[in-house]
Amino acid sequence: MQISSNMTQANPVANENGIKKVFTEKLTNDQISELKAEVQRSTNAYTFKENAVQHNIFGVQDNFTKEYEGFTSFLKDIGYEGKPIAELSQSEAAELVSEDGIFGIKQTSERIANFVINGSGGDEDMMRAGREGMIEGFKEAEELWGGELPEISQQTMQKSIEMVDKAMHDLGYSILNSEA
Repeated sequence: MQISSNMTQANPVANENGIKKVFTEKLTNDQISELKAEVQRSTNAYTFKENAVQHNIFGVQDNFTKEYEGFTSFLKDIGYEGKPIAELSQSEAAELVSEDGIFGIKQTSERIANFVINGSGGDEDMMRAGREGMIEGFKEAEELWGGELPEISQQTMQKSIEMVDKAMHDLGYSILNSEA
């Protein structure tokens, strides 16, 4: 079962990818474990991509430029239809990562958190797996960066986690992991 970062909202009735309709069919423990792992992997990848976008705007040149086609596709998937990132002036790039910019803390953290919240369909275990995937994606980005990420990324991750924690709280779930 694949979960895509192209997803904008979860639809519990959809059955395009074998998702159980309206949650009336029971899942086996193996299916649940597989789904949790996929949510974590997908969230991890999504979080990593969001962080990479912020870093690329700051002019970091790395392996990302080798995957430019995938990068531009990802940008379209999240709603960016502006000038190619590599062609932005310093002021245009600064505007994109500003408070109201598409790659600013607010919008980026909302995309990451909504990916987890909508992708979980309100299921506590899926939401926890997605939250863990966000944290792992952030750690991977730090490893590739070679240390602590820029402040914008730190704040984005903190805000994303807070949003998922709030959604869990609003759904009546403890933000503490009972398995810990």
